[in-house]
Amino acid sequence: MMASPRLETFCCPNRDASTEFVITFQPLFFGAICIGSATLSLIFSILQILPKRRGYRRLGQYPLPKPASSSRILFIISICDILGCAGIIVRSSIWLGLPNLVRGINVANNSDMWPEVFCVGSAMWIQLFFSASFWWTFCYAVDVFLVVRRSAGISTIILYHMITWGLAVLLCVEGVAMLYYTSISSCENGLQHAIPHYITTYAPLMLVLIVNPTLFARTVSAVTALLKGRQGIYTKNERRLGTEIKIRFFKIMLVFFICWLPNIINESLLFYLEMQTDIKASDLKNIRNTALITWFIMGILNPMSGFLNTLAFHGWTGFDVDCSLQRRRELAWDSASTSAANNPIVGSTLLYQSHVQEAKNMTSKNIKGNGQPASDAISVLSEGSESSTIEIDISTEHQDYEDIDADGESLGSSARH
Repeated sequence: MMASPRLETFCCPNRDASTEFVITFQPLFFGAICIGSATLSLIFSILQILPKRRGYRRLGQYPLPKPASSSRILFIISICDILGCAGIIVRSSIWLGLPNLVRGINVANNSDMWPEVFCVGSAMWIQLFFSASFWWTFCYAVDVFLVVRRSAGISTIILYHMITWGLAVLLCVEGVAMLYYTSISSCENGLQHAIPHYITTYAPLMLVLIVNPTLFARTVSAVTALLKGRQGIYTKNERRLGTEIKIRFFKIMLVFFICWLPNIINESLLFYLEMQTDIKASDLKNIRNTALITWFIMGILNPMSGFLNTLAFHGWTGFDVDCSLQRRRELAWDSASTSAANNPIVGSTLLYQSHVQEAKNMTSKNIKGNGQPASDAISVLSEGSESSTIEIDISTEHQDYEDIDADGESLGSSARH
């Protein structure tokens, strides 16, 4: 009842022995675990992405321009996880509340088609949105790499939509069609039906596990060079920002590995059991136990991936939800226009930032291909972290003000000369 291709296999009346083994082991307890985990993840994920009065940045009341693609991708990943959790909640609730519906699936040549329709439909819903979440996670790694390389812009988000939703729908439909060909009653008669379905399910997951760490590592290397090139020096603030970016990428991959690696282990064990003539043999006891343990771990961690992803993306944003969204936007823009006049620290810092921008505009190597400054590229990576570029460029702490003021005077004098 979580994000596993065994969900579609369970819809087959003549399902294989390994699928029957895990599905029928403590189904009520397993369903309750899935409901509890998915409900918690859904509630806290929604809470995380709701607008807050203080914002998840400590200085969010002074908004600065930044590329929109990264923020949109992170938001879309959270939405996909939320919809996937909603599918798990509905499916598990029906499984627990309507046992007759489940028994109807187990009957071959059953005249009532609704049990199979619900089983296949709910399984495809869950697979589609979690698969889309995998593809969007991959696109996030590609996007931050291209932004730092100054090869991406806001318009790239349209291409990401085409790739992620197109591949997610295509692979989901193709995998299910191969599994149920020529009819739902004939599926799982041989591995030729199951293998293509499992490949289409785990292809995006394996892509993220293998490719994303490489892209993140190359992005971090490019960020280090970009930070050094901003002013020709590598200060304490730049080092702190580089460390925060590394930690951010590490958190994203750590959450992904923790939540989805049990799926690969469990599927490998179940495939091994399928190859055996008798899965109940005594020498396979440890394999069976491990398969059951990872099965229940999947029931907990797969739904929780949504909430854990938001923690990796933004950190804990708190409970201070701002319900007046339109008023929030108006106040944010008003504060942006008046902050320099009313706050001497912010005014000086914004002046310093303008000097930096003027210096960058004088040098073609510091201009992005889509017209975005390098500081905007960095803000993509540091969004949600405690040591973001906004906190470096706009600080309310007195000691940071002194450093910024000194740097601003130095840069201003160099511009005059």
